[in-house]
Amino acid sequence: MIDTHSHPYLPEFEDGGEGAVDRAVAAGVSFIVLPNVDASSVEPMMHLHNLRPDTTAVALGLHPTEVNADWRVTVEEMERELKKGGFAAVGEVGMDLYWDKTFRQEQMAAFERQLRIAGELSLPVIIHCREALKETLEVIDKVRPSVPLIFHSFTGTREDVREIRKICNPAFGINGVVTFKNAGSLREAIPEIGIDHIVLETDAPYLAPVPKRGKRNESSFLPFILRGVAEALGMTPEDVERATDSNARKLFNLS
Repeated sequence: MIDTHSHPYLPEFEDGGEGAVDRAVAAGVSFIVLPNVDASSVEPMMHLHNLRPDTTAVALGLHPTEVNADWRVTVEEMERELKKGGFAAVGEVGMDLYWDKTFRQEQMAAFERQLRIAGELSLPVIIHCREALKETLEVIDKVRPSVPLIFHSFTGTREDVREIRKICNPAFGINGVVTFKNAGSLREAIPEIGIDHIVLETDAPYLAPVPKRGKRNESSFLPFILRGVAEALGMTPEDVERATDSNARKLFNLS
């Protein structure tokens, strides 16, 4: 199994994430993609990656909730780092209007710039979209990037999938929400997405799946998400594992 989105380097993990990566490997997770959040998270993320280079890849981007009036300074700094190479993706980037709409225009501008950087560097983009589908699609439609896009932590409906596909044909990251009792609309959307466009993720330390809900999430819980996706598709976990692993390797150019 490949976890395409996890943050074990965050302070919630007391040992910098080493133990979480090792527990994930013991649970059958072969690889973990580590997306960045902001400037302060780069050092701990890179430290963990350097400790576990055979089982992790890193992405770099400015998370939309971290965008403010000075976003250009941070994005330019990240662009310089991305140009040095060694990154699997730009991310996580995008739009989030759930908590605060103050920097809506700045979020859109930062997302547009980071999409263009990804296009220049031929890197896939990990997209965060929360309560902002219209704005997210507006920016994507403006840029029309020619690189793979991944809608991370997708929890939408079949109608959302259809709306997104009017603009682009991305992959969808499915996480622990698929196991929640109240996630019927997501489970109905998964067949609409189709196995060829699904990747698995935990988004650790957030959104732990049932039966671990309420606990700190980690990549070792990925098998519960795998089974949830398999049930939604009427497939065996083994077939879902093979397909989603193949999807992840192609998207992130993993050997």
